[in-house]
Amino acid sequence: MDALTAIECWLIMTDNDPVEKTESQLKALSKALETGAMQHARRMLNELSPAEIADLLESLPYSERNLLWDLVNHDKEGEVLLEVGDEVRATLIRDMPLEDLVHATEGMDVDDLADFIQSLPDKVTGEVLTSLDTQHRKRLEAVLSYPEDSAGGLMNTDTITVRSEVTLEVVLRYLQHLGELPNNTDNLIVTTRDNRYIGVLPLTTLLTSDPQSYVADVMSRDIEAIPADTEDDSVARIFEDNDLLSAPVVDEQMRLLGRITIDDVVDVIRDEGDHSVMGMAGLNEEEDLFAPVVPSARRRALWLGINLMTAFMASWVVSNFEGTLEKVVAIAVLMNIVASMGGIAGTQTLTLVTRGLALGQVSRQNRNWLISKELIVGLFNGIIWALVVGGIAILWFKETNIGFVIAAAMIINLVVAAFSGAAIPLILRKLGIDPAIAGSVVVTTVTDIVGLFVFLGLATVFLL
Repeated sequence: MDALTAIECWLIMTDNDPVEKTESQLKALSKALETGAMQHARRMLNELSPAEIADLLESLPYSERNLLWDLVNHDKEGEVLLEVGDEVRATLIRDMPLEDLVHATEGMDVDDLADFIQSLPDKVTGEVLTSLDTQHRKRLEAVLSYPEDSAGGLMNTDTITVRSEVTLEVVLRYLQHLGELPNNTDNLIVTTRDNRYIGVLPLTTLLTSDPQSYVADVMSRDIEAIPADTEDDSVARIFEDNDLLSAPVVDEQMRLLGRITIDDVVDVIRDEGDHSVMGMAGLNEEEDLFAPVVPSARRRALWLGINLMTAFMASWVVSNFEGTLEKVVAIAVLMNIVASMGGIAGTQTLTLVTRGLALGQVSRQNRNWLISKELIVGLFNGIIWALVVGGIAILWFKETNIGFVIAAAMIINLVVAAFSGAAIPLILRKLGIDPAIAGSVVVTTVTDIVGLFVFLGLATVFLL
């Protein structure tokens, strides 16, 4: 396939599955680069949206990523940098000239610029702030004054406000005078003369109502403003529960500060999902899949070290029953079954409770009921699988007592696993520790140690 054919294939790939599309784009780009058709590769790359370019960059090893990054047009660099993960962004901006970094920030929305500027070196941050006019600098400083994971940190200050006492005809003339609306505008925000939030005027209402009507008569007062200190996961839940596209953000005196739009909320939801998945393995959600070997190994070493300590604890428990293992060989064959089943059961409960905590479904009022329910589930599953495993053990080793011992241990460990999976994330949350990161290793440690101790202890009592 020559370079021109590759471009033709590239340009028709619009309806593919996103994963297949990225793979096809990588193949086409690689082919163009291998043949030395750099101009063709540049054209192919810059035909894509910033999000698609970001996907490609995150799908390449470090050296190839830098080569591809050099082909991105300067006027697209800022948008692309906003789309990639924090770790990938850091590798890309590390070698960028100062003037290119400043240029990349031009035209960014205030909320995006606030996120981006925090990943820049101090020297570059100063240059970016200097390049802004007074109005934009004040808006940026207002957003930066709030935590990144709060409504204030998510908001954009590009709001359009109207007064309740004017007619819709006046509002329409005002919009025509402006000439354009900020992105993702579905409502105009109604405020008092001292900038206190009253309600919103949906654009659909504005366009379909009598122009002589007053804003106060047709505006909506149902959308509640979001306090600036609201945590980002709560913001996402508000958008989900109310099917919002945008929402105003206010301070303690109900003065309008800005607005949050759905694109920012989607980012929060995606980050929360990544955090939950990666956190279970002790990894950061911004982990770069193609990062160099040394930093990747260093980040994972801590978690492996913690897991090693828990493994030694389980081994120490086993070492206390050497006499039992020497006399009853079947115990050595079967003992990992109890620990393994407990680990799976505990992880299932842990995942559900951790998700419930993240969604705000678990509270002081219902946590006792939840723990009781999980204990019953653990007991129910314990009895079922105890019968299965006990029966298999009896048929295998022709020894009834071995079947009864492993059955009893299975019931006890699955009940303990259910309790641990429900209680440990609640305890970790109270201690200020993220259960998504620390929960799995604690639950696994408990189920391993309890499972081995109970099984080997019962075997020592009833089989020797």
